[in-house]
Amino acid sequence: MPPKTTPSFGAAVAFAQDLIRVPSLPGDEEDVARRVVQEMESLGYDEAYTDDLGSVVGVLRGGAGPAVMLSCHLDMVAAGDEAEWEFPPFGGVIEGGFLHGRGAMDIKGPLALQTHAAAALKGKTEGDVIVAHTVFEERGGWGMDHLTRLNGGLAPAAVIIGESTRGDIAIGHRGRAEVEIVARGLAAHASAPERARNALDLVPAILAGVGDLAAAQESEGLLGSASVVATDIQAAPASRNVVPDEALVVLDWRILPSDTEESLLARVRSAIGARPQPWPAAGPPVPEQDPSAASRALAASPDCRLATEVQRSYTGVEAERRILTPGFLMPPDHPVAVAAARAVGRRHAPGPARIRPWQFATDGGWTHGVRGIPTIGFAPGEERHAHTNTERLRLDDAAWAYDRYLALVPAVQAALRRP
Repeated sequence: MPPKTTPSFGAAVAFAQDLIRVPSLPGDEEDVARRVVQEMESLGYDEAYTDDLGSVVGVLRGGAGPAVMLSCHLDMVAAGDEAEWEFPPFGGVIEGGFLHGRGAMDIKGPLALQTHAAAALKGKTEGDVIVAHTVFEERGGWGMDHLTRLNGGLAPAAVIIGESTRGDIAIGHRGRAEVEIVARGLAAHASAPERARNALDLVPAILAGVGDLAAAQESEGLLGSASVVATDIQAAPASRNVVPDEALVVLDWRILPSDTEESLLARVRSAIGARPQPWPAAGPPVPEQDPSAASRALAASPDCRLATEVQRSYTGVEAERRILTPGFLMPPDHPVAVAAARAVGRRHAPGPARIRPWQFATDGGWTHGVRGIPTIGFAPGEERHAHTNTERLRLDDAAWAYDRYLALVPAVQAALRRP
């Protein structure tokens, strides 16, 4: 058994430093997961384990009241060129009142705060406190989708996500879909382009259609407008002396809760279909080519699909997953949101915390957007530092947030109990 640890803000910061020093890209979270379980055991959690995908779950038993789940994620985005960082991305350096490094605020710093604050509440809550830190959040949220699955998954009465809110209460966000548009042509040696149907020649019309689509995005309440932008173009074969027969345009689409896979793809097809897709003149196919290939290439319109990738957890489970994080929006007057805002208060002013959506997507798209579980967000940190080489967490804000969690969890449980 690990030595016992008394939960505290100082110990949480030291724990966060440990976590930052362990890189944990999606699918490679094992070492961080092991460290989190060890911390939970040392803090006296009643249960601490990993599920079959490798997400960490800790349970602190309370009374017979509603269970509340606190959640962050174990994975992180890549650090990029470490020379571009002011402080080493995996150093866990404290300097100038900040904790620096990849994961400092997204999300290993808040993860450490949640883990310790929950332990400090042991025996003081009217219901169980579940602390669940998931895998693959950065690539579509496979961990949370699996953890809250309908048959055999966790079903807390409410969820508090630890993505940074700068001390506000977050109640939703736009989702994210990654869409691929595929244009097909006819390949040939680059020395004889007249024999080809260059798939890249279709890209300008596709991008024009995407521009039309971007200008016609819908809006939804507090979330504002959806947005879509082309973020990548790839050609195949990926050889610089071959005229490509395939061009792939990738879209990053920040979607609304009402959007579905079918509605998104229908809108892409409509926008692209409204743009003419001219081919340059080309000669007849050479003998070794299929004589009908050129006519098929001419007839085929660009295809579109939701991007997928084969994801493999560190536990060895493998699945093909769509790159889709659902959006969600809780009513700002939902009893859980109102109680949370009152319990937290404002950082530098009287009155309840501000209630607003996040700018980016979180696992809340699964817990509320898909499963319907009341979900809010609360954590220190500024969203503008996420996924950058300036990532940092202000320690005095973190200390305040740690203290507010001790009031937040009981307040949410009380709100859930009220009719």
